[in-house]
Amino acid sequence: MLFIPNMKGHRLFQFRNNSIDFIALSRFLIPSSLAAILTSLLLISFLGVNFGVDFNGGSIVEIRSKEGLADIAKIRDAVSNLGLGDIQIQMFGSEKDVLIRVEQQYGDDNSQKYALEKIISAVGKNYEKRRTEIVGPVVSSELRNAGLIAVFCSILAIICYVWFRFEWQFAVGTVFALIHDIIITIGVFVSLQFEFDLSTVAALMTILGYSVNDTVVVSDRIRENLKKYKKLKLSTVINRSINEVLSRTLITSLTTLIGLLALYLFGGHVIQDFTFTMMFGVIIGTYSSIFVLAPILEILGVKRG
Repeated sequence: MLFIPNMKGHRLFQFRNNSIDFIALSRFLIPSSLAAILTSLLLISFLGVNFGVDFNGGSIVEIRSKEGLADIAKIRDAVSNLGLGDIQIQMFGSEKDVLIRVEQQYGDDNSQKYALEKIISAVGKNYEKRRTEIVGPVVSSELRNAGLIAVFCSILAIICYVWFRFEWQFAVGTVFALIHDIIITIGVFVSLQFEFDLSTVAALMTILGYSVNDTVVVSDRIRENLKKYKKLKLSTVINRSINEVLSRTLITSLTTLIGLLALYLFGGHVIQDFTFTMMFGVIIGTYSSIFVLAPILEILGVKRG
């Protein structure tokens, strides 16, 4: 039951005397999680990840209308016949700002710079150049490999940490929870066709850290209660442990979401995809630390110290 004391209390709110059967709930929710993972994998396979310039190479030019609102249709007509391959045009921030992405240009070292000059010339004098970015094919390949290595090393470090701190069953449960979080988050990212760039890798690594933090809190309480309640069934100990840390878990997630929501609403278009990924990751990480970890521990069994 949600308890709200008067203003003289030391806590704003907390859960008391809750006895939710998370093991029973997880039996209904795990099929949904598996379906979400399968759907995400299918989306990734068939739609593909919308890699940004960081990973594909290419150029970006941001322009702003000097007078009135930007006209996307006219800009598209102006640059469509330049022979530069795939060009993506989208509003960026205010209705005066436009972001133009150009695919990797092959040729000498100046081909990418020349492509940007052609675009700036084609859009006309009514637009001013705000910024440009150029990423070559070698750099983009190195960034892609570095991103994959960073995520892999993060997962490996987390596995080692949990394995040495807890029993191997907790490490297995944590790995499943992390894989669950990452695959579903990328699936949502692909379904919304967000651009996958270095900031996305940073968001995924942050989600890994947040998810494992929640998982460690739950695991630590389960381990303590296994020593404390040696005669209780494992499922009962798991349920009791999660109920005991539920208030802390939800309050932490809620306060994090409030901060991220403020960034999403007021931080500008540049970081909206990043903050959206973070918000979804916090929600899915909180879910997995309870409803993915618990049934795995029950299935594998945990020894009582």
